[in-house]
Amino acid sequence: MTEHALSDALKQRLHAIRLAVFDVDGVLTTGALNFLPDGQEVKTFHTLDGLGIKLLHQAGIRTAIITGRSSSQVSMRAKALGIHWCIQGREDKLVALEEIWQESGESAATTAYIGDDLPDLSAITTVAFGVTVPNGHPLVCKEADWCTTRRGGEGAAREFCELLLASQGKLNDLIGAFR
Repeated sequence: MTEHALSDALKQRLHAIRLAVFDVDGVLTTGALNFLPDGQEVKTFHTLDGLGIKLLHQAGIRTAIITGRSSSQVSMRAKALGIHWCIQGREDKLVALEEIWQESGESAATTAYIGDDLPDLSAITTVAFGVTVPNGHPLVCKEADWCTTRRGGEGAAREFCELLLASQGKLNDLIGAFR
């Protein structure tokens, strides 16, 4: 865990997080677009990320997906993981995030967001803790508060989840349940 690399100010902001928001393509998936011969899109999700999201729920942190594309696979994955909000087909991620805040009573001060490309930038720079992946757009990497070591679709979301949980002193207890 690279929590020690965070400033004291970021650690303090992480302690207040009650909502974690995920982009899909490039974060929960590798960002590759795969299509079957009939035109149906196929997305591949990493199981490490799924368990990370479930651990957030066990710790009382609510979750959301905001993605620019629309896919039945995203809806199914969100439902299977118990994700609280799944907003698809939205290029303006910050407007979608503001809608979630209005419904949930959360705010920028209690939200962490992970994304990889320019449509995620306004959300990343608005929330208390904005995160990206190493293969994200260079401007997003420059503006984010933190960058995972794992690439999108390869456990980056799990790394994000565990950082949030560790910063709130909850990770060890949650992992201890598996021993």
